[in-house]
Amino acid sequence: MRVFADLDEVRAAVGAELGPSGWHTVTQEQVNLFADATEDHQWIHVDTERATAGPFGGTIAHGHLTLSMLPKFTGQLWRVEGLSMVVNYGLNRVRFPSPVLVGSRLRARGVLTEVAEVPTGLQLTLVVTVEIEGQAKPACVAESLARLVAG
Repeated sequence: MRVFADLDEVRAAVGAELGPSGWHTVTQEQVNLFADATEDHQWIHVDTERATAGPFGGTIAHGHLTLSMLPKFTGQLWRVEGLSMVVNYGLNRVRFPSPVLVGSRLRARGVLTEVAEVPTGLQLTLVVTVEIEGQAKPACVAESLARLVAG
């Protein structure tokens, strides 16, 4: 984890690579709970029998489940001392290049690509790549925006 002492250190870190995070194993229970929360019960996610004969050879995680794990992963990549809070400001671009089979292990890396001044502190842009263990293509690549509010 990269720990920044203050906002000046963040400003100076544009271009820095952050990570990797720790590994996380995607379970069928996690996928089922996400399906219940989002009411997306498509068979490729929740029907293990049917999915085994389907195009992926088993159930896969929802793309948005993978995306929703960004806070978990980025929380392991960086933090800034002395902030009053960090607020998720949104996403500019998200892609899901490869499906995530249940049982896969994921981790993330980030690149701090931009820092902009905002009235409350800084807005940073972090390109996060969620990797699948043993696969060349990532599960997700997302340009994530965060607002760092000075303490």
